[in-house]
Amino acid sequence: MESDGPRAGKDMQQLPMLEEAVVGIKDGKVTYIGETTEGIQADDIIDCQGKLVTPGLVDPHTHVVFGGSREHEMALKQQGVPYLEILKQGGGILSTVEQTRVASEDHLFEKASFHLDRMLSYGVTTVEAKSGYGLDVETEVKQLKVAKRLQESHAMDLVSTFLGAHAIPHEFKEDPQAFLDEMLGMLDLIKLEELAEFVDIFTETGVFTVEQSRDFLSKAKEKGFGLKIHADEIDPLGGTELAADLGAISADHLVGASDEGIKKLAQSGTIAVLLPGTTFYLGKETFARARKMIDEGVTVALATDFNPGSCPTENIQLIMTFAALRLKMTPEEIWNAMTVNASYAIGRGEQAGQLAVGRKADVVIWDAPNYFYLPYHYGVNHVNTVIKNGLIVSKRRDIVDTVSLSSKS
Repeated sequence: MESDGPRAGKDMQQLPMLEEAVVGIKDGKVTYIGETTEGIQADDIIDCQGKLVTPGLVDPHTHVVFGGSREHEMALKQQGVPYLEILKQGGGILSTVEQTRVASEDHLFEKASFHLDRMLSYGVTTVEAKSGYGLDVETEVKQLKVAKRLQESHAMDLVSTFLGAHAIPHEFKEDPQAFLDEMLGMLDLIKLEELAEFVDIFTETGVFTVEQSRDFLSKAKEKGFGLKIHADEIDPLGGTELAADLGAISADHLVGASDEGIKKLAQSGTIAVLLPGTTFYLGKETFARARKMIDEGVTVALATDFNPGSCPTENIQLIMTFAALRLKMTPEEIWNAMTVNASYAIGRGEQAGQLAVGRKADVVIWDAPNYFYLPYHYGVNHVNTVIKNGLIVSKRRDIVDTVSLSSKS
């Protein structure tokens, strides 16, 4: 997966591969990649027995730090109640906000650790974590501090994004600009305490307009933050064009992205992070136009959008299948979207998403004979072993023989 930068358009078909290969690891780094072991000594050897070996996957869009859950909303979705209507009724994001506000920092830390462990077991070794379930200064800081603790203590690498502008809280319903001003007032503290690298905003009907988003993100950019944007998820408002105009590192969702917006993404280099799991879970028929984006020269990445409301899954392998069947992406494009491109979408292109000499040894051994197999055989975990920074951090347990209770005396 070695690459000098993110792969765009037709270059996403490139998938360098070695047969009968050897990967050497020392002191947490990749020290050798080749097709012979001649002259190489090793203390420990893993015989992969014909299995697929790849870089650790990168999930560039998650909301992993949150309180509570929202399984009760599934019945509303089954009745056909639109997500924006659920939000208007106090559900959706605002429901999670209430549960996150009352949760202690330690509780959020333990809960997020559980979800990260599960992501790691599915082959993810680097992940982005957004705030956005506080919608007040105290809780947003609490979420960001949890993400920082996780980065310092969890095996996985975390990249933190401030998404204070995720929704309009009840107390600011009549004056959303005052709320945005309050969130902007946090930026100096966030920068001082190194709580986030990126700033994000939800540009959508009933949330924040393109004009409000432009002002908010421009001020964040002046403070030295990288930019992300939840753009055109449901309605085509022009968030895609805004992301390109401001030089955002990524524009995410993009289900309603216009032809002009797609053209601007290709010209700007802003990475399109597509989240087909969310579209699937919301019961939508129309998915992001990945095929057009790639054909137009856009750099595309894929992510779970793991969150308690619109995509409650840590299974990034399931996203591969959605990308193949609903986004019409080829296996080669999918692998690039979940490794090389995903790493660049969160500013980790020089560290994650590739197997290359000198880089961190983030490696996944798969119970699969080739890279086509994962999108094809869906709904299960194909990971055999996950190696992070040269250490085995997750390994499939062998199924052992059991004795039936009836056979015991």
